[in-house]
Amino acid sequence: MKLLLPLVASAALLSACSQHGGIIDSDLERGLVGAAVGYGAAKAVNGNGDRGAIVGGLAGIFCDDAGVCRRGY
Repeated sequence: MKLLLPLVASAALLSACSQHGGIIDSDLERGLVGAAVGYGAAKAVNGNGDRGAIVGGLAGIFCDDAGVCRRGY
């Protein structure tokens, strides 16, 4: 179970990234995608879906601030 949260966070980070001008541009959109993927990933491994959605949503929102999803300005 301790391995679940880093896996969910990394999956949400990678899935919430988008190229500039793509479909997923804003922090809100990346957060929603991250939450959905985090929930799905947590449920796929019989984890807590709510916790996965929270971690995934936060990872999606802050992925560009952390330098994972750089905006192409």
